[in-house]
Amino acid sequence: MGTFKIEGGQTLRGEITPQGAKNEALQILCAVLLTDETVTIHNIPDILDVNKLIDLLERLGVKTEKLGKGAYSFKADEIDLDYLQSVQFKEDGKGLRGSIMIVGPLLARFGKGYIPKPGGDKIGRRRLDTHFEGLIKLGARFRYNREEYFYGVEAEKLKGAYMLLDEASVTGTANIVMAAVLAEGTTTIYNAACEPYLQQLCKMLNRMGARISGVGSNLLTIEGVEKLAGTSHTMLPDMIEIGSWIGLAAMTQSELTIKNVGWGSLGQIPNVFRKLGITIEKRDDDIYIPPHTDGYEIQSYIDDSILTVSDAPWPGFTPDLLSIILVVATQAKGSVLIHQKMFESRLFFVDKLIDMGAKIILCDPHRATVIGHDFKSRLKATTMTSPDIRAGVSLLIAALSAKGTSTIHNIEQIDRGYENIDERLRAIGARIERIA
Repeated sequence: MGTFKIEGGQTLRGEITPQGAKNEALQILCAVLLTDETVTIHNIPDILDVNKLIDLLERLGVKTEKLGKGAYSFKADEIDLDYLQSVQFKEDGKGLRGSIMIVGPLLARFGKGYIPKPGGDKIGRRRLDTHFEGLIKLGARFRYNREEYFYGVEAEKLKGAYMLLDEASVTGTANIVMAAVLAEGTTTIYNAACEPYLQQLCKMLNRMGARISGVGSNLLTIEGVEKLAGTSHTMLPDMIEIGSWIGLAAMTQSELTIKNVGWGSLGQIPNVFRKLGITIEKRDDDIYIPPHTDGYEIQSYIDDSILTVSDAPWPGFTPDLLSIILVVATQAKGSVLIHQKMFESRLFFVDKLIDMGAKIILCDPHRATVIGHDFKSRLKATTMTSPDIRAGVSLLIAALSAKGTSTIHNIEQIDRGYENIDERLRAIGARIERIA
């Protein structure tokens, strides 16, 4: 279990460039299974979860070639379907949540798709019903081995259908879309997810020859085609990492420039941070954060009631940044209610912040009230363990702002989502050491 040793209280300065989007990469990499032609992908983040998926694709028979930093070519012309029934696959697949999205492409192209119950963050239940209900509507037969937690779908030929999703699941929508592009006839998906990552997937599939309309809305119409061709694709910058760097700059009262952020895909993120009193300047496609030497003040509603920040499906505020918002609020002037609606265990890391001196009331598994210190009292260094990717980075930001030397264990969780984070932080002045 790896460890970070962090000497907090340092003022940071400089430029940092966000990695490619993790959540987009997991979808796009699965889509290479839809064609036997070459797909070239750029700006792939070098992180644990993505590398695990690339390894899984290679074991499945996908030919991969690294072309340069963040650039790979993939060719899925000799897929080994027997691997899907192997003990090795059952072990490989369950260690990665994103592996669920190989099911739709395999089903569409080869008539069968299997997956062990996938793992991932410990953030509460994340059911798979939306995925399989959509595939069943397209004509797939579903089977489930309860003893091995092994799921399967099979079909001779998928046929288009109308469906109203029970939830706007991003990965569920992606899975269904990737199956529907090769189905016979028309598929209509209502209450579809419309996050920028899903938009990117649809645009890539259309370049490959798919016929998807309504991209960017929650109503997708897909005219099935017989075959898809190869293409080239470039990932968006990771909006979650961008939000993390905004929070880091505010908490350490540092001057940072976040390069090439893709402003058009950030949605509510800049506005939510501004509601906490953080100054965010748009400079071309960069974000400039000045040093908040006088702190930052949380806005109230127009009737002076306490601000509530909650998550929602796009174009609402992403749940992946609520933990960052919570940490940033610990040093703000004023109070805020954080309401985590979409996952049930993501606020349980606050006990570690309370140990550091933060004033937080955990109201229930979904809500926490934060009373900011206004930098009059610094967080105190401590020893802690990263429970998941997002909470881990939030604790890292808290440690970088705290007085003294902190230790964070289980940093493999952070490595799952953030590329060479310690090296990049040292480049802007952080004192952080990785201990094997």
